[in-house]
Amino acid sequence: MKANRAYRLIVTRGGRAPALLADVGRVDHIEVVEIDGGEVVFFWDRPPHAASRLARALRSDLAQLEAEEFLVRWGSVDI
Repeated sequence: MKANRAYRLIVTRGGRAPALLADVGRVDHIEVVEIDGGEVVFFWDRPPHAASRLARALRSDLAQLEAEEFLVRWGSVDI
């Protein structure tokens, strides 16, 4: 099963401005949540620009990888 069928990506911005114009003190939250159980699998707090890049990479991998491959790849990432 593709990862995007098993997991949902939730990006919560700490403000209204886009990442490019955001305050340097702002923190954005990124969560990968299991669809069936509703449990958080991965969670990151990042500055706006880093959160934007991380979200793009996660969306790409969610669309391309199988669920198990996604967990292995992102479970070993130290960001």
